[in-house]
Amino acid sequence: MSADCVFCRIVAGREPSWKVYEDRSTFAFLDISPFSEFHTLVVPKRHFDSIFDIPPAEVASLSLGVKAVVDLLAVKIGLSDVQILNSSGAAAQQDVFHVHFHVVPRAEGDGQDIQWTTHPAWRSRFDSLIRRLE
Repeated sequence: MSADCVFCRIVAGREPSWKVYEDRSTFAFLDISPFSEFHTLVVPKRHFDSIFDIPPAEVASLSLGVKAVVDLLAVKIGLSDVQILNSSGAAAQQDVFHVHFHVVPRAEGDGQDIQWTTHPAWRSRFDSLIRRLE
């Protein structure tokens, strides 16, 4: 628990939230700046700054929480299209430094569009990139 972390305060019940789901290690609540209806943040109850800090067992629990939220939304609102996002680190546009996943319901024509700049020319570097991982 980090006293200066808004997500820790939400998990502890010291900040208001609209709870979607909770289990032993995970808490999920509606995002106050939603991309779509039912846009939900899924966080571990324990504080970890980013995906780099969270132990593998905690990531597994967090993933189960994400799946539980997706299943809940599928049953309750008929969700059939979803985007699941995580940003870790300032350069990745993480703005709250408590690891979290966005569960963003999507629908055709919802006005949301994530545009990535692709770099097909980088394929020529794949062999050298893989060598760096060996």
